Amino acid sequence: MRRVVITGMGTVNPIGNSVEELKESLRNGTSGVGKITHFDTEGFKATLACEVKFEELDDLIGKKEARRMDRFTKLAVAACEEAVKDANLMDAYDPFDVSIYVTSGIGGLTTMEENVKKYMEKGPGRVSPFFIPMNILNMAAGEISMRYKAMGISYAPVSACASGTHSIGEGFRAIKHGYTKAAIVGGSEGSITPMAVAGFSNMKALNETTDVLKASIPFDKDRAGFVMGEGAGALILEDLEEALKRGAKIYGEVVGYGATTDAYHMTQPHPEALGAYMAMKKALEEASVDPSEVSYINAHGTSTPMNDRLESMAVVNLFGDQTPVSSTKSMTGHLLGAAGAVESIISIIAIQEGFIPATVNTKEMDEDVKANVIIGKNLEKDLQYVLSNSLGFGGHNASLLFKKWEGK
Repeated sequence: MRRVVITGMGTVNPIGNSVEELKESLRNGTSGVGKITHFDTEGFKATLACEVKFEELDDLIGKKEARRMDRFTKLAVAACEEAVKDANLMDAYDPFDVSIYVTSGIGGLTTMEENVKKYMEKGPGRVSPFFIPMNILNMAAGEISMRYKAMGISYAPVSACASGTHSIGEGFRAIKHGYTKAAIVGGSEGSITPMAVAGFSNMKALNETTDVLKASIPFDKDRAGFVMGEGAGALILEDLEEALKRGAKIYGEVVGYGATTDAYHMTQPHPEALGAYMAMKKALEEASVDPSEVSYINAHGTSTPMNDRLESMAVVNLFGDQTPVSSTKSMTGHLLGAAGAVESIISIIAIQEGFIPATVNTKEMDEDVKANVIIGKNLEKDLQYVLSNSLGFGGHNASLLFKKWEGK
């Protein structure tokens, strides 16, 4: 069994277009919630979202290449560009020793909507010849492999809002068991579109307030749905021995991964939170870590009534009511398939910087939430182990356990 370390990170998200910007925003409790600008929201119930503000995105990728990418792929490439450069990855390995585990929860919904409109208004001859490759959600992994000539395993696990976490977990396992030496892992989402907002809103998943301070308030008694976000996160994972051999800087270690399924309902969590509980438990068991050793839990914490209450139940059942918990979706919104990737980066930042990001804008805790949720201001704390949770529609649950790197 090989140990797996993180040697590079990159992100584009609503509160930062780089890891450094994200770090600063977490310190400052910055919220990315604002009025939707991607389309006209006249007639929509939900009008707020957490959008990426990155005017240089196409320039970073290359304008010719960008024209043939959906927004989710552009965001994924931008995040990977930072991560790969950060790790100085491709100069260190044979191309067949570097694998790709990058995915999305929804994929090319922008491309889908644009081309359906062209078809309906102008007929089948006006559908783009790039419609299919731009739309399919494995194309982020494909574009990244071509950009960096990475020729190992290329895989895009899809599990709704748990997709990014599953991708990191599967990359972790592939290195741990010797199937690859290094992996580019993560998730991306670019689905702040009319159909997505209308669909999530009509199923009562989105908060319909126009008050940016009350829109994304996980665990609050007045929470009323999540805020749609977009963005991407990428991490470079390597076999520890290979990383040490080439003198790579090491941000932290992945030591556990748990994945379960609720087998209960299309959108609702298991009423006894069994799936979330077991995903966390399995992550700890893989690392031989006791619940009392976990310093902080970055919760899925969507700001929906049922998710927050049941995730809290799972946390308390396993850890008790003292382990600090927070939801950084209070700042980023819900990045869907990218959430787990960005929140994994946040977990590593928390370990390195020694603080727990507060759940911003949450004011009064729901009395049914018994977990120790950090609100108000960040908590300065030495963190040894941090757990990150992601729970997806369809009953998909995934947990990752990260360990502080201390040079041994």
